[in-house]
Amino acid sequence: MVEKPKPAAEASKKQLVLAIGGEPEAGFDPTTGWGRYGSPLFQSTLLKRDSNLNITNDLATGYEVSPDGLIWTVKLRKDVKFSDGQPLTSADVVYTYQTAASSGSAIDLSNVKRAEAPDDATVKFTLKEPQSTFTQMLVSTGIVPKHVHGKDYANKPIGSGPYKWVQWDKGQQLIVELNQDYYGKKPFFEKITFLFLGEDAAYAAAKAGTVDMAAIPAAFSKQTVNGMELQTAATVDNRGIMFPYVKSGEKTKDGYPIGNDVTADVAIRKAINLALDRKALVQGVLEGHGTPAYTLNDGLPWFNPEAVFADADMNAAKKILADNGWKDTDHDGIVEKGTLKAVINLLYPSSDVTRQSLAIASADMLKPLGIQVKAEGKSWDDLEKQMHANPVIFGWGSQDPLEMYNVYSSKYGGVDYYNPGYYSNAKVEGYMSQALKATNEKEAWGFLKKAQWDGETGLSTLGDAPWAWLINLDHLYLVRTGLDIGKQKIHPHGHGWPVTDNIEEWQWKL
Repeated sequence: MVEKPKPAAEASKKQLVLAIGGEPEAGFDPTTGWGRYGSPLFQSTLLKRDSNLNITNDLATGYEVSPDGLIWTVKLRKDVKFSDGQPLTSADVVYTYQTAASSGSAIDLSNVKRAEAPDDATVKFTLKEPQSTFTQMLVSTGIVPKHVHGKDYANKPIGSGPYKWVQWDKGQQLIVELNQDYYGKKPFFEKITFLFLGEDAAYAAAKAGTVDMAAIPAAFSKQTVNGMELQTAATVDNRGIMFPYVKSGEKTKDGYPIGNDVTADVAIRKAINLALDRKALVQGVLEGHGTPAYTLNDGLPWFNPEAVFADADMNAAKKILADNGWKDTDHDGIVEKGTLKAVINLLYPSSDVTRQSLAIASADMLKPLGIQVKAEGKSWDDLEKQMHANPVIFGWGSQDPLEMYNVYSSKYGGVDYYNPGYYSNAKVEGYMSQALKATNEKEAWGFLKKAQWDGETGLSTLGDAPWAWLINLDHLYLVRTGLDIGKQKIHPHGHGWPVTDNIEEWQWKL
């Protein structure tokens, strides 16, 4: 009997080499944000979402919420060990949430009055106010071991997830191995190496056959690669232009400038939104692998379809500018208002091919409008210093409605990357606060829809237009022929390698 040929990476080979995303520079500590965009890999969470985004148990065996929405009681599995052999108990859960709450990071647990451990298998969270989005905190916060969580934990994490840390060569690679003590379905692959490559290098590695999977931008999607297949994942991963919302003059505590006199004018922001041709961006930049974006959360349950508007309308855009005093009086092709010319820099991360293309294409589209846009690639370090005073192409996208609050709330003005433009609207803030305090999701969604547009004001383009959302992109991967990566749920933004969220399902096809 002739043996059937095996795939290039043999079926018996239980190792993978992946180039599927950027390096988490802050490391792998969930108390400071690791794992919020997909599986934390090394750690477990109390709850998780299945491929249809329904809530299921992970460390929890179940949970109950009191009628007033203030007390959440979570029951834990009793068979869970950390990768160092120590048992995971409710004390570790309480420690994790207390530490995350005081870390000063993007994880907002300020509504948690206290977390308690009545016994080793029970955690009781008491909230200050009802919070409809607290379920997401239980989904996205990986549990760390109280007994070894120190300042070096982010570099050498210990957890109870499907894989354990072996080696991290910063700027190059991360090596993980199967956690033999994992309580869930054990993955097929015993060792995975994550290579931290830019998009060009990842594509070159796929062509050379040195990786089993590579994340690629749409610009590379039309080219065939021997031994690899293109796989597409639908996403809520958007790209948009963040506008500085306030006038110039202030500085951050680190001395970085805040505000932009051109984009502080709502007429400029609205005109840009109307003039941009999003369908053309999807075709021209994404090779059709995506959809036009009009809000932060297109198509999700709290999306307000009334916030969608007709774009690619240059005449309407020009009228808004003219009606608000922006005119090209010196006939140089650039409109001005008094002595202020409509000239802006549009920044993007220089390592990102897709954002570069979006920036250049947007600049071209806005030229006939009389707005001069200079697209400039910057390092992330430079972006952090300049993003409060210049428009930037950023990306967001989450199945968590709390993200809208984070991106648009004045509470997060200048905090991390959340609201670098310092957008603020008291009525919008009120709607979002009501959404957070709702005792059920559907009630919360109603308030979030009003925050987008209530008929008079809102955070959408019909209202204050603090962003010009451009596209929702598909996540594209070159995958070794024969490698089955299971059923992918709708991906959030690409941070944290969301494609690995179902790593237990990956295997070689028979």
